[in-house]
Formats: sequence, C-alpha cells, structure tokens
Amino acid sequence: MNPLEDLRSIFNKALIKVDPFSMIRERMRIHGDTLEITGEAKTLTIDLEAYPKVLVTGIGKASAKMAAAVGQVLGDRITGGAVITKHGQGQRLERIKVLEAGHPIPDENSVSGALELHSMAGLADENTLMINLISGGGSALFSLPREGITLAHLQETTTTLLGCGADIWEINCIRKHLSRVKGGGFARTAFPARMINLILSDVMGDHLDTIASGITVPDATTFGQALAVVEKYGIAEKLPSPVIEVLRAGGKGLIPETPKPGDPVFNEVENIILGNNTAACRGAVEHARELGYHACFLTSSLTGEAREMARVFSAIARDIRRGASEMGRPAFVVTGGETTVTLTGSGKGGRNQELALAFLVDVLDATGTLEDIFFLSVGTDGVDGPTDAAGAFVFPGMQKAIKEGGIRPGEYLTANDSYHFFQKTGGLLITGPTDTNVCDLQLLIVA
Repeated sequence: MNPLEDLRSIFNKALIKVDPFSMIRERMRIHGDTLEITGEAKTLTIDLEAYPKVLVTGIGKASAKMAAAVGQVLGDRITGGAVITKHGQGQRLERIKVLEAGHPIPDENSVSGALELHSMAGLADENTLMINLISGGGSALFSLPREGITLAHLQETTTTLLGCGADIWEINCIRKHLSRVKGGGFARTAFPARMINLILSDVMGDHLDTIASGITVPDATTFGQALAVVEKYGIAEKLPSPVIEVLRAGGKGLIPETPKPGDPVFNEVENIILGNNTAACRGAVEHARELGYHACFLTSSLTGEAREMARVFSAIARDIRRGASEMGRPAFVVTGGETTVTLTGSGKGGRNQELALAFLVDVLDATGTLEDIFFLSVGTDGVDGPTDAAGAFVFPGMQKAIKEGGIRPGEYLTANDSYHFFQKTGGLLITGPTDTNVCDLQLLIVA
C-alpha cells in the first residue's frame, strides 16, 4: 500500500464514474426513430419523427464533452446548436458550436454566448426538440443581465458574493433576479418547444432550482429573499447601486418575478439527472475496497465553513488512529459537498486548499504529528478557487518540510494563503480541467 498514491488513484476512479461523455453514451440510445434516455429516477422515450428540428444547447464546464456524446448518438438528426463552456475547455464539434466564456466571474463571452443561445431558443416552436445539457459552472458562463444591469455589475456582484461566505443557494437567489435566463427564464424563452434537460449535478441534494441557477425549472425564490441575503451578509454597500435598485424595485412588485411553479412554460420541459456527487463518492469507496481499505462513505451533502469542517475530519482521523473508532485500519473515509470560505486575509487559495490546511493545523495542534494520516480535499472540476490547483494533500512527510523551512501553518491559514503553503510543502494537486463537475470530494486515509 502507498496511501498517497492510493488517494490519487481513488480520486481518478471517482472521476471516471462521473465522466460526462460516458454517462451520455450509456444513458442515451436510439431504437429506430425512438430516442430513449435513462436518468437516475426515470426513463424517457421520444418519437423523433415528431420533431423535424432538433437543437442541442448547453451550459457548464462539462457541456462540450456532453455535446460530443450527444452528437455521436443523434448524428445528422441534429439541425443546429451551441454550448457554452469555460475558457480552455472547448473542442471542435461537427454540428454543434462550442463557445467559451469566463468562470467563476462572467465575462463578455458569457453575455454574447447567452445572447446566442437565447436567440436560438426564441426561434424554437412546437415542432422543435431541444436537448439542453446542464452542468456546474453554468451560472457564470450563461449571463444575460436584466435591463439596467451591466456585465460589470454582475462581475462585481459575483466577486462580492463569493467572498462573503454566502452558500450556493443564496448566491443563486440573487443571480436569478438579476438575469433574463436564470430562474426558469431559459425555459420561458424556449416555450413551446419540447425541452429535455440532461443534467450533471454540482449541487448537494441535486436541487434542480440551484444547479446552474435553475434555468429550466420554476423558481420559488423571490426578490424579497434576495434582499434578505444582502442584509444577512451586510453587503449592500459593496454591491453596485443598480443591483440594489433592481432588487428593491422587484421587492415592491415593480419588476415581474421569475416564473413560478404552475407556470405553463414548464409544460413541455423534462429535467433528468445523469450523474452527481453521490456517484463519485460511491466510485471512490468501491475502488478503496479493491485496494484493501476498510471504506466508509459518510455524506455527499457536506456544507459549512471549510475551517469548521476541517475540525470534523481531524477528529475522525485522530479517533481512527488511536483506536477509538469502530473502523478498522487501514481506513478510508469519503465525503462530498461544497464548503464556503469567509475571506479575511489577502492570500491565495480555494475552499479545498483552505480545508486541507485547516485540517493539518488542527491535527498538529491536537497531537503534534501527522503520522499515518493522509488527506485530500479536491474539486472534481480540477479547479479550486482562482488557482491552477484542484486541491491539496496532507501527508506525514510534510512535517519535515514545515520544520526545515521554518514554516508556520497557522499564519498561512490566518492569511487565507493555503496555496503558497502547499506550494512550499509539496501538497498541491494540479490536474488541469477534468471536463466534469460534481462538487468537491474529501478523501481520508488512516494507514
């Protein structure tokens, strides 16, 4: 056994379980003129002869890879389409245009791409079948602001929300009410076309109204709730004044709300989950057992401040190491989810690197040693915050680098500077884009 390499291997196997291309090819089949799509909860059959026009649209970090698979299945039945993915993750497809845009902060391409998809959907009619591909990252990549809101306003708002500690539901609640396509807006544009949405979930609990800001589902949130988020985090002074003005006008009923449950624009809409964080966690446990570990999958809904969650993992690791847990050794534990970071320092990092550093600090403060403990917190999309790392490892050998370099881990944590700490101690995991996105994974081995 090599626990550090085993963590890499387990993570890679988890990614294979949520590979967008493979999932589409496994779940989407044609029998004559009938298209069959198998989701997590239901199977759909569609008579292709009823739809002379077939459009493929999509948003998210996995959309290009998903579109490539749909192209293989449907071939020349596709009459047009376009998808928007993150810069650097595009590819050339025969019948579907691939556009690239900014993430996590929207850019001009996010707006121009959204306009192109919005126009395409607006031309769809009852004889049109739209296969729409949704994956994580879509909220930033698909940005079409309301009247009175500019791209610069969206960029400033997104930056503020990402740094204030708001969770994804709260962030998307505000995003929906500043957009023409989020919060069910894209379904409203495409009506009365038949719209089939194939979804790779990056949200705990697979809440359809939160994934990519719920562009194809009813929105139960309100302008009033968006204002409550602003008040909760005290960010009114940090947001552009036009954003506050729009939210307040909506709260007074001066701006129409997003489409709600029962709206007829959703009558021809189907939403199908193809893969999620749970599938990745199960893949991790399966491979860990093949490698000889006593493996446990705790949850795919981990949320909260990264530093607080780190203390939980530290306690689990220490209990297993001292024999106070029912888990046998070598032990493997996996969780999935998405934590948050409230920025107080000016360093560089991401939520996974922050969690890993806080874990290291807590273990060392409590016991003085990392002996037998190996940990990885990582983003399944290969990106952790504004860095080139996917996440970070913690392993016993780091203590030598810490001692010889005179490094004080707690100071790096205080400065939110996890990236430079792990850069100096050899803990960064750099994978490049993975072309999938199902939240984060935390992998713990006690050897």
